[in-house]
Amino acid sequence: MRKGLVLFALFTIFTLGLASCGSPETPKTTDTPANSPTPGASPSAGGGLEVGGITHPDEKHLTNIKQLTFGGENAEAYWSGDGKQIILQSTHGDYKCDQIFTISADGGEMKLVSTGKGRTTCSYFFPDGKKILFGSTHAGKPDCPPPPDMSQGYVWAIYPDYDIYIANPDGSDLKPLAKSPGYDAEATISRDGKKIIFTSTRDGDLDLYVMNADGSNVKRLTDTPGYDGGAFFSPDGSQIVYRAYHPAEGEELKEYQELLKKNLVRPSKMELFIMDADGSNQRQLTTIGKANFCPFFTPDGHKVIFASNHADVEGKGRNFDLFMVSAEDGSNLERITYSGGFDGFPMFSPDGKKLVWASNRNGKARGETNVFVADWVD
Repeated sequence: MRKGLVLFALFTIFTLGLASCGSPETPKTTDTPANSPTPGASPSAGGGLEVGGITHPDEKHLTNIKQLTFGGENAEAYWSGDGKQIILQSTHGDYKCDQIFTISADGGEMKLVSTGKGRTTCSYFFPDGKKILFGSTHAGKPDCPPPPDMSQGYVWAIYPDYDIYIANPDGSDLKPLAKSPGYDAEATISRDGKKIIFTSTRDGDLDLYVMNADGSNVKRLTDTPGYDGGAFFSPDGSQIVYRAYHPAEGEELKEYQELLKKNLVRPSKMELFIMDADGSNQRQLTTIGKANFCPFFTPDGHKVIFASNHADVEGKGRNFDLFMVSAEDGSNLERITYSGGFDGFPMFSPDGKKLVWASNRNGKARGETNVFVADWVD
């Protein structure tokens, strides 16, 4: 996951998600170690925007930037199929844990569509607009789950109470869609609305699974030891892009497995991978180093936009920007944002004309993360 906000917005994978989808949780801490994908990390002092700015002269692909949320932690914002609404996770309304809200694509009132209980992550509209889905822990316990044990170093909690739910767009008629012992979250949907991809620990590791839109016919797609998550389908549904951490054999793999037994994962090393929709032809797309996550295909399917901290000039891993590479071989790396803080969770509108993403830019408080929309210029 949620993918799926660190004090200042990580979702999730969550990480959580980095449930891209981003992040499964939003830890509340300002002491974020290097290389960790923390969508809410504090703004960098060097090279980029200071808090209070909204545009940067080097952001050639982004024009007419508009801020949709104001204050708190807001991220993992994704378009409805008709491009008129956006669904996101947020602490809006003084919720202690992320909840799911919808907002019109041109701004306006945020509407709560999750239960207000537990922690949520990685929400998504069905393409026809008739349903939404998201991950939530509310059925396990109504309170916020405890934060991860940082005595293990910087880690994400993979809460076993996370299950995937489906509901009407207003949050009514809530039903579990994917429910198994352990973590189920980071779900997204193919553009034709027929397939859902998600991350689960149901077989003992953090792997990607695909199922029909009604929750039937679950199939495991990945089996390499490590964390596979934050997956999205290509526009034509033929490919899947995702982030992964595959620890090397030996002590690194042992540490990963020991942490996973405690429902924890360390997210500081992630690269992008791509595969065919049936799980075949799995291959690594990037070899950039550090933390790369929340990938999404460009409208033509030829490139992938994503967030990375590899260009952090301070070397602390807290400055994430958006980048773009070829979806064929990871070549032609191009930087998209220069905000000096966190930029992540990008998604193109259904017509390909706009980009929505989360950013620290223009924050009124240190580390504040908000949702922005811009016209996309090729």
